[in-house]
Order: sequence, then C-alpha cells, then structure tokens
Amino acid sequence: MSFPSARLVESQKIGYTCTMNLPQEKVQFAVGEHVVYPLQGVGVIKRIEERTFRGAVTMYYVIYLDISDMTVMIPVEKSKEMGIRPIVEQKEAQAAIDSISSKYEPMPVDWKARYQMNVDLLKQGSIASISKVVQALYHRSKIKELPVQERKLYDNALRLLIDETSFSLKKDKKEIELLVFSRLEK
Repeated sequence: MSFPSARLVESQKIGYTCTMNLPQEKVQFAVGEHVVYPLQGVGVIKRIEERTFRGAVTMYYVIYLDISDMTVMIPVEKSKEMGIRPIVEQKEAQAAIDSISSKYEPMPVDWKARYQMNVDLLKQGSIASISKVVQALYHRSKIKELPVQERKLYDNALRLLIDETSFSLKKDKKEIELLVFSRLEK
C-alpha cells in the first residue's frame, strides 16, 4: 500500500505555523502531545500528516506507543470516535487510584459474562473504568485463579492504568505500580 502524497502539518501550539489550510477545530492534538489510545495505552503524536488514499485526502495523527513499540496512524476525523483523548488531569488520575481501595463489588460468577463486562468497561476508555477492571479482577484472582483470557485482560488493564497515571501524576511507573498494589491490598 503506498501513499502518493503526504504533507507534514506542524503544530501552532509548539511555535510552528500550520503548512496547510485545515480547519483548526479538526486537529485537536499537537505534535509532541501525549494522548491515550484506548486498549493500547499512552502515545505521543509524532506527526500530523495529510495522505491520499484511494483518491481521498485524509489527515492522520501518527502516534508512537512506547509501551508496545508501535506506531499507528489514526484519521483525525475519526480520532474522537476511536476514543483518542488527552491524558487525564492529576486530580482524575489520583481519584482513579484512590477508587481502587473502595468497596469491592462482586461480579458474576460466570467468567464469560465477567470477561465481557470487563472488556466493555475497557472499551469505554476512561481511567475510572480501567481502575474498576483492575480492582474487580485483582479481587477475583484472590478468590480463584483467573482463566487465561481474564488474566491477560487484567495484565492489560493494569498496564494501561499504570501507564496513564504515571504520565498524569509525573511519577515513575514503578512508583505508581507500588501505589496501585498498596491500594488494592487495603
């Protein structure tokens, strides 16, 4: 697959001028800005490009996801629909961590129903829903070993929570991991 034309759009937010005529309301994020890609983690916008694909010109965010060492291209117009969002404020990140130690609400015994509920929560993409999944699966694992799919889901949710809160709270990932586990044990 080739993209015959590409123009780099430089962000006005970091001191550059825009190199094309594009309505500013469409471009929500700037080059160099950290964003959250649901189910994938925190990434940084490396470029904003205009590309021609099948005769249509489309703007793309080029996002590098450090945690998986992967670069993705997300159409600017579909970024909101895909759940791309800014890193949460410190207050919201702290609230998500604090909520982990709140009263645990038991989930369905059937692992398939539980799994689907947790996948749906993760797809919401909010840090609060991610922390609910971490809390629920952690407590469930203390009762009975998690099936492989749920274990992977738990590991992914934990990674997403630690990744975003470390950026938001400007703390090391190891420090956030210790904080999360200390709250889970309460």
